[in-house]
Amino acid sequence: MITVHPAEPGDGNVLGEIHAVSWGVSHGPFCAPEVAAAGVEERRGKWHGVLAEGGDTILLARLNERAGAFARFGASTSRPGVAEIHTFFAHPDVWGSGVAMVLLTAVLERVRDAGYDEVHLWTLRDSAQARRFYAKNGFVETGRTHDHDFAEGPPLALVELERAVPGR
Repeated sequence: MITVHPAEPGDGNVLGEIHAVSWGVSHGPFCAPEVAAAGVEERRGKWHGVLAEGGDTILLARLNERAGAFARFGASTSRPGVAEIHTFFAHPDVWGSGVAMVLLTAVLERVRDAGYDEVHLWTLRDSAQARRFYAKNGFVETGRTHDHDFAEGPPLALVELERAVPGR
């Protein structure tokens, strides 16, 4: 059974573990080993502070009560009047289970309920898996790209994807 609920202040370790492991698999291969290791550790410890700040909505998805994926979303940082999925990560143990699709559906429902007609996100240009997932779920590339400096080695190329919010 897959459930989705808002992340709570005590979920920092769970979010950190999902982010660290998933980031290590998805982004780590594009970095030097020491840079990847530092990136994993940084992500493992950052979510207590993010949860304490409040602001964007963070949803946590569970598969049979085990935390498996999370998303952070809110107003776009670059496109007024558009929602943005700022973070979306699933632990590799739940890849292919449907957890990410259920989570994305919940995110889109929340975005719609907040009054948005459109949502966008940025993902690694070289992550074929992420790009396939988003395309399968109605996202299309906008043609916008930029390099993002994760402060952990060379900048990585990102592509922007967008879609209309269902039901609007």
